[in-house]
Amino acid sequence: MIRVMVNGAGGKMGREVVKAVHNDAELILAGGIDPTKSGQDIGTVAGIEPLHIEMASSIDEVLGDNKPDVIVDFTNPAVIYENAKKILSAGVHIVIGTTGLTEVQRNELHEIGLAHNANCLVAPNFSLGAVMMMKVAAELAPYFPDVEIIELHHNQKYDAPSGTAILTAKLINDAKAVANVQASEDLTRESLPGARGAKVDDVTIHSVRLPGYVAHQEVLFGGYDETLSIRHDSLSRVSFMPGVVLACKKITSKPGLTYGLEHYL
Repeated sequence: MIRVMVNGAGGKMGREVVKAVHNDAELILAGGIDPTKSGQDIGTVAGIEPLHIEMASSIDEVLGDNKPDVIVDFTNPAVIYENAKKILSAGVHIVIGTTGLTEVQRNELHEIGLAHNANCLVAPNFSLGAVMMMKVAAELAPYFPDVEIIELHHNQKYDAPSGTAILTAKLINDAKAVANVQASEDLTRESLPGARGAKVDDVTIHSVRLPGYVAHQEVLFGGYDETLSIRHDSLSRVSFMPGVVLACKKITSKPGLTYGLEHYL
């Protein structure tokens, strides 16, 4: 049995993680961390029955003698780096669902994890469908090198473009480099700056932020007199939970830091 604690347990994603861990037969919900709900029952906060587990106010409180095996962190980019350093240094595995870590920071966390026998997964997206979308997009890229991405999220999301879109673009660029293919020349000139979106190497990303959306992405390929599109829609935050549960169970299998849930599939 794997003891799991949730950092940010009072947030929208955190509450779903609490329910998913509680409902899984192979995981034990060890507790939650949320400074705004310290002392409250974690089950009540998550909207299920009382579990008689009080919410902690900080990470420091839970890294003592009774520390968990894994901490799932769905907080925010401003604190995730320091959170991860502290958790890994205490010898606790961490599953990160917050975007914003740079490559330099990920490399440092990798070394900290190796030094303390604690592993880290950073996943831009925990939806199994989204992971499959990225995999298929990379496989198509050598045959359709002209490609753009449209990602749509709720307007409370911290970042734009999304981590999923950036990773998708990277995988597409890597696949095109291996196949030694390039997109055709784009002769469009912007009449308004930014109209063509942002570039990740050779791939353009367009970000939409509107109320009502959860997490959606479409990858558009253009060819000779034909187009091909892949679209994935997360209709609620529940769609991310199978991936989170899988990560908690497999976190011990990959030493150091792993970037992307696809490496656990």
